[in-house]
Amino acid sequence: MPNSDIPVPGAGANAEAHLEIDGVAMVRLLGPQDRLLSTLEKQYPAVQVHVRGNELTLVGDPAQVASARTLVEELIALVKNGHDLHPAEVGRGRQMVDAGLSPSAVLGESILQVRGKTIRPMTPGQADYVHAIDENTIVFGIGPAGTGKTYLAMAKAVQALQRKEVDRIILSRPAIEAGERLGYLPGTLTDKIDPYLRPLYDALNEMMDPELVPKLLAAGTIEVAPLAYMRGRTLNSSFVVLDEAQNTTPEQMKMFLTRLGFGSHMVITGDVTQIDLPAGASGLRLVTRVLKDIDDIEFSYLTSEDVVRHSLVGRIVDAYTEYDQKQQAKHFEREQARDFANRAERRAADPSLRPRRPKS
Repeated sequence: MPNSDIPVPGAGANAEAHLEIDGVAMVRLLGPQDRLLSTLEKQYPAVQVHVRGNELTLVGDPAQVASARTLVEELIALVKNGHDLHPAEVGRGRQMVDAGLSPSAVLGESILQVRGKTIRPMTPGQADYVHAIDENTIVFGIGPAGTGKTYLAMAKAVQALQRKEVDRIILSRPAIEAGERLGYLPGTLTDKIDPYLRPLYDALNEMMDPELVPKLLAAGTIEVAPLAYMRGRTLNSSFVVLDEAQNTTPEQMKMFLTRLGFGSHMVITGDVTQIDLPAGASGLRLVTRVLKDIDDIEFSYLTSEDVVRHSLVGRIVDAYTEYDQKQQAKHFEREQARDFANRAERRAADPSLRPRRPKS
């Protein structure tokens, strides 16, 4: 453990923290060309960071020094556990420390190790989502693009198969186009549906040996199929993932959920702000009301704070959310005004509906 010491500062005085770092190569903590150190300094502009040998000193605003010290200690714990740090994780770590959470506990949970890459939850929301999958038979992962809903669900599916907790993985999606008509697609039925399922194949190849995936697909150990193929089946000892569930109808959602067999788990993911159905209600929206009180079914909601793509993605999600809220408020105001006008017209046409004056 690093040795740290922060003297109690007087009014307006700077605080100072010294951390002697043992058992960790400084390049792993600071990053190539000190990139992680630069990110740390950007996170705490009121703190000066000095490095000499294996000693790191923080000087500056007392609150920021205390937060920075905690974050550095958490990063050291991650490195000691074999975690390779990235600049984005330093920023997310700062947010967790400020929220009273432990970055080493959240980021240190490994799901899969693939070709030197570790797949793990990257935010508190993602960690809660992964825990929900561990503890429930059916889990709904609902949130905007880039929050890792499907990616983490597929990682848990591969983990369950590797641990022999299930006999097969079944991945499914509704074959709905995203706002445009693709028209006639040539080839066999497999050729026609492949574009809809391609993201699932891509994720599989990233999480498993690409040479092994075709063999598992051929053997039926892994199945990637459109939602329509689920009707009439009972899925025993399977880890089943339904992606893009916002594009299911209520009837399709009921059909899919009732495929659940013994020893199986289901994860249903979707983003209710990106519905591509031509008309009618979304099965994902409806199911949040129908099944909300049933045990062993968990609804895990992810937000823009859980976006792990480019930082712009989170801001894009927030901007669209704010716009939608404003549009809903305007729609509500128009409906209220229309109802008021209709009541006024009815009262004008029917004297019996007019308010009566009290008798004197």
